[in-house]
This record gives sequence, C-alpha cells and structure tokens, in this order.
Amino acid sequence: MENIVNYLINEKLLIATMESCTGGLLASCITDIPGASNVLKFSAVTYSSQYKIKMGVKEQTINKYTVYSKEVAEEMAYNIAIYSDSDIGVGITGQLSTNEDVKKSVNLCIYDKRDGKYYHVFKELKANKRYDNKLEVIDLFINLFNSTIILKKI
Repeated sequence: MENIVNYLINEKLLIATMESCTGGLLASCITDIPGASNVLKFSAVTYSSQYKIKMGVKEQTINKYTVYSKEVAEEMAYNIAIYSDSDIGVGITGQLSTNEDVKKSVNLCIYDKRDGKYYHVFKELKANKRYDNKLEVIDLFINLFNSTIILKKI
C-alpha cells in the first residue's frame, strides 16, 4: 500500500473510497501510511443499499443487477470520485458471508476521472473468515491499482 500512497502523493492525485463489504478497511489501510492525509480526502462505508443510493448509486441498478454487482461497484467508484472531487474513486461491494451455503465474492472497481476509465476485478472468495476475505480484497485492490493506474503512466 505504501507504493500506492507514495505514487498518489508524487502525482498530486486524490483518492476516495466507497466501501461496503470491507467496512472501511481499504481506507484504514491507506491511512496507515504516512502522508495519506495528502491523498485521501473522503471515504464512505455504505453497507446498506439505502446509503449506496444516498451516495448516488441508482436504485434501478441495484434492482436490475443486485447490490453485489459489477455495475453497482462501478457506480460506487464513479459517484465517490465526483462527490469528493477526487481523481480516483474506488467502489467495493460483495458478499462475505460465513454461511457455507452462500457464495462469497467481491466486485471491485477503480474509476480514473482523469480519462473516464473504469478498471474492474471480480473474485470468488474462499476463506471461511470474513476478515481473511477482506484482506484478500485489499490485495485485489493493490494488484489492480498497480497493474492499471501506475502501469498506464509508464
């Protein structure tokens, strides 16, 4: 995470997050890095559909695709970037149930407002502990950010 925060600082970019299933863990990991206050200006935990909608996710999108969908993650990323006037928006939604009968998965989207591009990752999660799945989502974010936002500059 340190290389991401340093990249954002060096490039003078702002990032904002709208997290659901991770409960703010991504924002917490960012703020663990010195200098994060220069790049993270806003973060929202929108665990319920009601608050996703209040933050700009269309109710029709949730009803059509489900609250755990790629489309919802995309709207989360876009809306948090616009709301916070940030260069990068991150939307994370998914299901991390400990119930063996429920498929655990996450949709993560990074929106780059500078060029209007969206970067997505979907992953089925295997761990039986919610926190272990949350940590895997953080790793997914790091890998997606490094392979898209940072590499596209090179």
